[in-house]
Amino acid sequence: MTTPSISIAIPLHNEEEVVPELLRRVGAVLDQIGGSRHQIVLVDDGSTDATLDLLRRAAAQDARITVVALSRNFGHQAAITAALDHAFGDAVVVMDADLQDVPEAIPQFVAKFQEGFDVVYAQRIRRKEAWPVRLCYFIFYRLLAQLSEVRLPLDAGDFGLMSKRVVEELRAMREHHRYLRGLRAWVGFRQIGVPIERDRRGAGRSKYSWRRLMKLASDGILAFSIVPLRAAAMLGLLAMVASFAFALYSVLAKYLLNRSPLGFTALTLLITFLSGVNLLFLGVIGEYVGRIYEETKARPLYIVQQVIGAPRTADARAAAALPERSRH
Repeated sequence: MTTPSISIAIPLHNEEEVVPELLRRVGAVLDQIGGSRHQIVLVDDGSTDATLDLLRRAAAQDARITVVALSRNFGHQAAITAALDHAFGDAVVVMDADLQDVPEAIPQFVAKFQEGFDVVYAQRIRRKEAWPVRLCYFIFYRLLAQLSEVRLPLDAGDFGLMSKRVVEELRAMREHHRYLRGLRAWVGFRQIGVPIERDRRGAGRSKYSWRRLMKLASDGILAFSIVPLRAAAMLGLLAMVASFAFALYSVLAKYLLNRSPLGFTALTLLITFLSGVNLLFLGVIGEYVGRIYEETKARPLYIVQQVIGAPRTADARAAAALPERSRH
């Protein structure tokens, strides 16, 4: 069987401490797979340390490396999109730069790809983060799976392999609030999970703050579910039914029991509660409307400052030209 060409897509932001070890391990894995048409796409997402300089030197020493430097920090999901746009392999592996996604798992993905699977994703087991973080991830994945109209695998991050035809479908999706692991599931085709133990961070600190994690979580929920909008409608309906029932009780109490219902405190709490619910769901609706507004502006997902490492095939040249076309 002919060895497929593999592109490894890696976004980086201020990862100077981990770059040498990352490139050493990824290069060793590609040597293990064999073949001569592999590619490493490294996207510098507006780093302010020496990350880009290290990538430039690496590209000068290894012809397999393509470095895409973005004009500023556009975010993790946009950087992954830039990497996919510049990848030309028969299959593309997406992984983070921090080495929590272990490169040594890539041959397992390739083996499944050769069996005919278009998407092979890592199902994370035995995470090394603190227990509150693990608990939040556990709850989020299961909540999203229940809310989503698309079947989303549990405990599956961005780390995984996608065939060329899946990548081409993802390239056609230029939405701004991106949740790529959800888009990957939405595309369909044959998909399978591989249990992979998530390692500790190779060096440095995580670039995903709690605020960014919450944004990613909201992108996942709002991009694949309208349940929050339906919840607003259901709660409004329940409030109307409860109000009608209380009104009926008040009339009956007045004319049959000869007394009027009391409860100034209860009335105050009810008004406060319903006002809070109204404001909450106005915010939810506003979030959906704001996303529509962002999409209508049709701004590019990212802007490329420089590409280091010339594309070696016609497919690569076409992929590299895609971001420029998408700006119009």
